[in-house]
Amino acid sequence: MRVSQYFAAIVTLCLSQPVSAAEIKYPVSEIPEEMKTGMYAVVREKEEKFMIMSTSNSTYVVRCVITILKPEAKRLATLAVWYDKAVKIDYMRASVYDASGALIKKLRANEIEDGSNISDYSLYEDDRYKAADLGQATYPYTIEYEYAQQFSYLMFIPGFTLIDDDEVAIQKSNYELIYPKTLKPRYKLNQIKEPVVSVQPDRRECLTWTFQDVKPNKFEKFSTGNQTPSIRVAPVEFAFKEYGGNMSTWESYGKWLAQLNKDRDVLPESTKTKVKELTKDLKTTEEKVKAVYEYVQGKTRYVSIQLGIGGWQPFPAETVDKTGYGDCKALSNYTVALLKEAGIKSYYATIKAGENESEILADFPSSQFNHIIVGVPNGRDTLWLECTSQINPFGYLGTFTGDRKALMVTETGGKLVNTIKYTADQNTQMRKATVTVLATGDAAAKINTVYKGLQYETNNLNFRISRQYNDQKEWILNNTKIPSFDINSFSMKDTKDKIPSASVNLDLSLKRYVTVSGKRLFLTPNLMSRSASIPEKGGERKTDVVTKTSFTSIDSITYQLPEGIYPEFTPAPITVKSRFGEYEANFILDAGKLLYVRKLKMKKGTYPKESYNELVEFYRSLNKADNTKMVFLNKT
Repeated sequence: MRVSQYFAAIVTLCLSQPVSAAEIKYPVSEIPEEMKTGMYAVVREKEEKFMIMSTSNSTYVVRCVITILKPEAKRLATLAVWYDKAVKIDYMRASVYDASGALIKKLRANEIEDGSNISDYSLYEDDRYKAADLGQATYPYTIEYEYAQQFSYLMFIPGFTLIDDDEVAIQKSNYELIYPKTLKPRYKLNQIKEPVVSVQPDRRECLTWTFQDVKPNKFEKFSTGNQTPSIRVAPVEFAFKEYGGNMSTWESYGKWLAQLNKDRDVLPESTKTKVKELTKDLKTTEEKVKAVYEYVQGKTRYVSIQLGIGGWQPFPAETVDKTGYGDCKALSNYTVALLKEAGIKSYYATIKAGENESEILADFPSSQFNHIIVGVPNGRDTLWLECTSQINPFGYLGTFTGDRKALMVTETGGKLVNTIKYTADQNTQMRKATVTVLATGDAAAKINTVYKGLQYETNNLNFRISRQYNDQKEWILNNTKIPSFDINSFSMKDTKDKIPSASVNLDLSLKRYVTVSGKRLFLTPNLMSRSASIPEKGGERKTDVVTKTSFTSIDSITYQLPEGIYPEFTPAPITVKSRFGEYEANFILDAGKLLYVRKLKMKKGTYPKESYNELVEFYRSLNKADNTKMVFLNKT
């Protein structure tokens, strides 16, 4: 579905104009030294203005002057603006100045790239862009640009982010919203004060936010990502093409989505017969849903087509049935239609998909989504279907759409619900290994690891396991955390359940795995799961601590030791407990064998900002424990 791309677009360009060497503007010397220190760019002036005339007419105007101090900021001199049949570009201009403020150039029309903005996964889109690179070889330099977009609909209102890079300072910036009283938009502020309210000569109201001399703090790790002052804006009454709606509540927004889907669930009679035949002998709702889902996977493929209202409205189910392809909207709508024919109620649901996407603002109804899935009520649970994937196990959402809010389009409108959350007991990595150690320090290892749930996915086994031998071997080389080894043989096996898993078997030769020094042998029992990353300690923290992973990892490694050696030092059991997770390691010697058992359980959660240094110490303790060495003496 179409995303509000202008939230992400940077900005743009130019009309051909004569160059005047006498024009001196924005010398770098006018920037206070404290604004440049530690920064690679400084925004000198930025003005953003969104003007609403009606639900079918609004204008977005941007003007920006930014000084590029260092090569790290060169990307900020790459300017782009998008347009399509519903969004026109009124004008674009850009100039470049050297450090002294002398005009280097005014961008010419033949330097502008005008291209199609077709995504890698899309068959056709009507989105286009105009772009140009204003970068210079000599630093510092300053670019000035301005442009205006004309919108023939009112659905998205460009919001405002004061800082999107913690190495770019802002001297002056302002954001304005101008609107008739009947179309007053809603806004949500994050770390920003209320605006100044004024009335325009044409009696429209104006909200103005102004900022001066802002130097950003460094972004904090283990945070929500929402660390910068920002303004989110959305209309109440809105329209896209002939479809009007109200966005003041999730319920009303869901009614608008339902309006787009109306009467698009009609199926051919032959397909209705097929569905009934497919499900007639199945007893439970889950069995029937699984049969329909796998039918969709086998019959269709994902192809994105984004044209006008088609960016929001699904193809009719009959079209998908005939062509065998569709985007997330079309395939989800088709699946809902098939389930309806099987006598099962299901719901079209819009969601913000992506492994690292921020959470939606649940208290600010608006178009915050970029994907469609299907929810099927099943008693006290809900079965969730990702209809665009031909390889996804039935009922599995994973990191793409799991554990977040979705807007389910029901008979009474939109309803915000939670998708499935995967627990630490479902996301597991279970490893068993036998390692035969030679007196030379070399070793032979037979290893079995079972990756389950999100561990199966985050290790990329969901894609790699079905590929050819060389691709699988490359995965093993990249993911086997042993300093030096040769592969004798390996195998992989996939199990596609609602909580999928993969089993990986390795037969390895380990070169100099044990360090030999005189009569002593030094062995690190942790074979493949050593914690390497330790966050830096910080000063006074401003945001809560957020840990985003929840999993359990258990390693059970048996070492067959050479004859004639005995332990000089055996570590005591190690236990580390924290609000963030729990860790245990045990070292058990018996009859020439060492059994090393390590268990780590990490907890997903949000914790007080004061706990950050406790998190650092937790990781420091893990690192120390994982690198524990044992020392053996050779009797001979």
